Amino acid sequence: MTIDETAARPGQSWSAERIAPGKRPLFTAMKRGFFGRCPRCGEGKLFRAFLKVDDHCSVCQLDFTPHRADDLPAYLVIVIVGHLVVPIVLWVETNYSPAVPLQLAIYLPLTLILSLGLLQPVKGAVVGLQWAFRMHGFDDNPSGDIPAV
Repeated sequence: MTIDETAARPGQSWSAERIAPGKRPLFTAMKRGFFGRCPRCGEGKLFRAFLKVDDHCSVCQLDFTPHRADDLPAYLVIVIVGHLVVPIVLWVETNYSPAVPLQLAIYLPLTLILSLGLLQPVKGAVVGLQWAFRMHGFDDNPSGDIPAV
């Protein structure tokens, strides 16, 4: 960080927090988000519906509105489920070679259940990651010149 980036504006003073804010625990924040809890306190709920992130934590009042998880959770779930299902499919096909309708009856529901089961926890972990890295408005001192998305 250069001196120009941390220069105090009129009415502001120099402080250690302004120059080097404290670290936020990445693994803890992602774990709390994975389990649907607030990444900061770990007590309040992160979601108000299946994939709708609440506006704020009911315990510590952390504002969740700046999060921008977008499509990343879906992409990560595709990668995770693909790495779980494809080896199983290949192993079963090479060792047992069952009929195609039987394979479809097993693999399609398995893929759907894993995808739906992992989508909310992965989104929570992404929100926790954004909070820990101070991304998208989770900064303690957000600048006012960033336009809203």
